[in-house]
Amino acid sequence: MSHDFLSDDWMTAARAIRAKYEGQTPKIAASIRINQVITEVPFGSGEVKSFIDTSSGDMKMELGELESPDATVTTDWATARAMFALGDQAAAMQAFMSGKIKVTGDMMKIMSMQTAVPQNDVTVRIAEEIKAITN
Repeated sequence: MSHDFLSDDWMTAARAIRAKYEGQTPKIAASIRINQVITEVPFGSGEVKSFIDTSSGDMKMELGELESPDATVTTDWATARAMFALGDQAAAMQAFMSGKIKVTGDMMKIMSMQTAVPQNDVTVRIAEEIKAITN
């Protein structure tokens, strides 16, 4: 069953996928703490705040905000969905170049996300399962 990206149901399903593979993914050596402000969300108040935190060595994506993040990314829902749930790096680059993505803070931390997260069969499977639950 698929759910709207970042909705409560999507977050519950994404947490379950990550929990299913807990302990099977390579540790992330870089500590990256990024807040995300997602606008033009097609549900709720129209804005969602979420974060990515790798400081534990694992990828954590949750709703809410981190205190003292390395950076904050603000973008619209469609762009965030393409980047974070569908893994469309071309859409991310195009959105950045056209000004749809605004970054405050340490831009190098944002850039390091592409290479900091080690890939293996399990991380690929997690990404595929999250993509499959995403509207």
